Amino acid sequence: MSWHISPKVKGLLKKGEDLTGLNQEEAEFLLQLAIESKETYALMETANRISRDQFGNKGENQYHIGINVEPCPFNCKFCSLAKSAGIFTTAIPFSNDDIINWATNAEVKNADGLNIMTTGTYSFDRLLEVGKMLREKVSTPLVANTRDINHKEGEQLLDAGFVGAYHAVRLGEGEDTPFKREKRIKTIQVIKDVGLSWMNCVEPVGPEHGIKEIAELMVMARDYSATYSGVMRRINFPGSPFEPFGMITEREMARMVAVSRLVMGAVPRAHCLHEPSPLSLIAGGNLFFPEVGASPRDSAADTEKGRGTSIEECRQMFRETGWDPDLPSNCFEAVSTIEMTAEKESLKAALY
Repeated sequence: MSWHISPKVKGLLKKGEDLTGLNQEEAEFLLQLAIESKETYALMETANRISRDQFGNKGENQYHIGINVEPCPFNCKFCSLAKSAGIFTTAIPFSNDDIINWATNAEVKNADGLNIMTTGTYSFDRLLEVGKMLREKVSTPLVANTRDINHKEGEQLLDAGFVGAYHAVRLGEGEDTPFKREKRIKTIQVIKDVGLSWMNCVEPVGPEHGIKEIAELMVMARDYSATYSGVMRRINFPGSPFEPFGMITEREMARMVAVSRLVMGAVPRAHCLHEPSPLSLIAGGNLFFPEVGASPRDSAADTEKGRGTSIEECRQMFRETGWDPDLPSNCFEAVSTIEMTAEKESLKAALY
């Protein structure tokens, strides 16, 4: 059987291999490739190869700890924690012992980072207390996943022991959420200004989202130099207003992960996907989020008892697909494999 792909796709894959990144128009073109086409499989193979080379075959486990359950009044339509979802009617703050036990257990199991998530109205001072508490108990890097912040609050996160912050401009921002896109972008700039690492994902992707909007957020992740980015598909909780639309398949997510990887070029230190799926691990993804505590995708108060994937399951998926979860993380190193790769590319360009 011969293996021929279109000249246009071949050229874009070559551009991806050179780590120069793809523009929005090029990303939109690749996002429309037929899922069963040879071009799509070639796309996934290219993304897989450059990630393994660039990230040194490291499989990243960024451990999600949702530290409170609350019927959130912001009512983001895709979130099971929204008051309008009707799933949670009272606040359920997890105890210090719960949080410490989750964090120490994750460290014992070689987690690469602790992503501390709160709902939109959770006390920022309490989040700072949690950061200071965990800094004394574990050495695993802390990442905050909270509301929009200003520069003073960003500096407070640093002082409390956080080294990074997850923040995303969501698909449907301003329509499915009450937040303005400009405010979300401003927070991303704040995160970078104060010296926190910015973590991101294109999310939450559903079948109703247009490729233009998806591609635009992929390019934005590169332009703002995300430490990691990738794709998170929307999970429809029971009674979700998006149930009539269904969800994208894991194959569709893998194709998006591959496109996002080529868009990001030499910028990222890892490439994420959620929820964990081995298929995307052969399409350019190398970062999972094992989950405990609250999750905006679950109807269980502690997602460890619901749909959350354990760190053991994530480690097994990495091993099955040839990634090593026991290598040091690339995400928090001062000089990483990724930076060295970029330097080599610059030197090569200068010489030739």
